[in-house]
Amino acid sequence: MMRHMLLSTALTLGVLHGTAHAVSAPNGNESPRPSALEQAHPGADPEKPADIGNTSIQALATGTGDVVYAGSFGMGIFKSGDRGDTWASVNEGLTDPFVLCLTMAKDGAIYAGTFRGGVFRSRDAGKSWKSVNKGLKRLEIKALMMDAKGLYAGTGDGVYLLNARDDQWKVVTTGLDEILVHALARTTDGTLYAGTSGKGVHSYKERTPGWTRLRQGLRDHEGLVENFIRVLAVDKEQGVYAGTFDGGVFRSGDGGKTWLPISRALPNDSIRGLISNDRGVYVATGRGIFKSVDKGRQWVPLNKGLNNLSVQVLIEAENGGFYAGTSSGVFRSDDDGLNWTAVSHGLEGASVAPFRFN
Repeated sequence: MMRHMLLSTALTLGVLHGTAHAVSAPNGNESPRPSALEQAHPGADPEKPADIGNTSIQALATGTGDVVYAGSFGMGIFKSGDRGDTWASVNEGLTDPFVLCLTMAKDGAIYAGTFRGGVFRSRDAGKSWKSVNKGLKRLEIKALMMDAKGLYAGTGDGVYLLNARDDQWKVVTTGLDEILVHALARTTDGTLYAGTSGKGVHSYKERTPGWTRLRQGLRDHEGLVENFIRVLAVDKEQGVYAGTFDGGVFRSGDGGKTWLPISRALPNDSIRGLISNDRGVYVATGRGIFKSVDKGRQWVPLNKGLNNLSVQVLIEAENGGFYAGTSSGVFRSDDDGLNWTAVSHGLEGASVAPFRFN
């Protein structure tokens, strides 16, 4: 409860392009709004300067073989050909160095979503990038998701799908206009889920009128409804997991009709990553990485060797290993998260990124 009391009484703070302030529902049980800085860069502490010589990694994606891509907050994109042991900057054509998400296509193309420059694509393994923004109304890209239908983007104006024939984005359906979408997921029955900034979770099925807000709400153990959703995931039973900015993790086993908070045993409620596989559910938080094998009844810490617990992104590699992006580089685990190794050689340095905005 203390976190909400402190947030709700905080002074208004202008950060980046937005303003931080608490928002309460008429009945007083709405969760406070995360600051614009927190929404853009989850690991940022407005009272603490960034570590000099460290690169904050916001996005990760694995390519074929031992290839890994890392998107940073301010230094663009890096590529490794040896599972992260060494990195090199790959930014030709990338005009926005603030990378928020990355995803790979089956044809080998890699897509990057940025804070102010929209979507970029590389067809030559990161050597060069070109913007792919035709049809987008807003160029703030929080989420990219590839499935059988193509590439989806969560933007500052809802969800878009890229038409591969003409390289043009089209809005998926109505109902999320001017709403910032942070996360995307799809279940096997074709239902698309969108986690939003301030409007909770929405769902959409083809041949229905549009997005439907799942209004039962994600009510945490303090009785507050969490409407700021950062990450989504789906388990093998097609249960949907939602990770919030400051209210923990929720699971729905009935298509979003009802939600159960499952993270009371976690030491931190700021959820930055969610993975569900045959071995369990993994969450990345502001205080490390944790695993549950019983849908959140118990959580086991997986932080040995993870000397920076401010995790920004967590992905699973093809071989079953994990990569974690933190506010000071990348870590890799080859044993299901039991041990972590820092793999940031080439990401260090206090050099200024070669980008300039007008």
